[in-house]
Amino acid sequence: MFKKLVVLSFLMIGMLAQAQTYKFAVTDLEGMEELQREFGAFKKVLEDKTGDTFEFFAVPNRTAAVEAMKSKKIDFVLTGPAEYVVFKKMANVKQVAGFGRPDYFATIIVMADSGISSIKELKGKKVAFGSIGSTSKHLAPMQVIADYGLDPIKDIKAIHTNYKIQWKALKRGDISAIALTNDKFLKFRAAETELEPATFRAIGRSMDLPNDVLLAGGHISDSVVHKLKNVFMNNQKELAKAMLAGEDNQKFKGMKFLANVKDSDYNYVRSMYKTIGYPEFSNFVGE
Repeated sequence: MFKKLVVLSFLMIGMLAQAQTYKFAVTDLEGMEELQREFGAFKKVLEDKTGDTFEFFAVPNRTAAVEAMKSKKIDFVLTGPAEYVVFKKMANVKQVAGFGRPDYFATIIVMADSGISSIKELKGKKVAFGSIGSTSKHLAPMQVIADYGLDPIKDIKAIHTNYKIQWKALKRGDISAIALTNDKFLKFRAAETELEPATFRAIGRSMDLPNDVLLAGGHISDSVVHKLKNVFMNNQKELAKAMLAGEDNQKFKGMKFLANVKDSDYNYVRSMYKTIGYPEFSNFVGE
C-alpha cells in the first residue's frame, strides 16, 4: 500500500509540474510574421526558462486583444501604458512584469530659429503628433501641452502623421512643432546631414512614462504569475538580449524587467485620457 501511495504521489507531482501551453499576444504587432521577427528569440528563451510553451496569437487591433483576453483566447499580452489602462478597466488582468525602457519620455521639438521658446507660444500653430492613441506619440505630448497651460484640443492645430513626414515638415516650416519620443528625436538628429544638432530645440517633455507591461489573464493562477515573475527577475540579461533580436524592439535597448508593477504607476496615463476627453478608460482612442 505504501509503495502504491508513493507512486501515486509522484504521478500527481508529475502532473502538476507538467509543462503548459499558453497563448501570447503583443498589441502593437498585427501579423504572425511580425510577431516571429520581433519576439521569436524572446519566446524561445522564455520557453527554455519556464519549461512551458508560448504560442503567438495575432490580434488585428487593441480592441480585439481585450476581447481575446476576456474570452480567454489569449493568456498573456504585452502592451503599452495607454493600452494597460483600458485592459485594466475592461478585462480581468494581472501585472506580471514591467518592460522598463531608459529615457522613455515624450518631447516637443521646434526649430531653434523659429522664435518659439515655450509651449504657450504654440497657441494657434500646427503641431504634428504620431499615431492616434499612442502613449508617447499622442497622449503624453497632449498632456505636456496641457501642463504648460494650453488646451491641446482647442488651442493648437493637431495633425497626425508618421515620424519621417513630421521631421521633413518641421524643417520646411510647414509645421511649428513635432511631438515624439526622445529616443526617436535623438536618432533623427544624429542622422541629420543638412543641419547641425543645435538647429533643433526641445521646449517641453513629459515625465518618464510608465513601462510597457506583460499582463496575464485573470484565469491564470497566481502561482503561474509568481513563477513568471521569478523567471524575469532571474534571467534579466538573457531575456533582454533576446528582446533586441528584432529591429522594432531596439527601443528596448538598455531595458530592465521589473516585478513590482503597481496599478497606480499608470495614473499619469489616466490623466492623459482625461485631458483629451476620454475619462472613462473604456475604449481605445482612434478605434
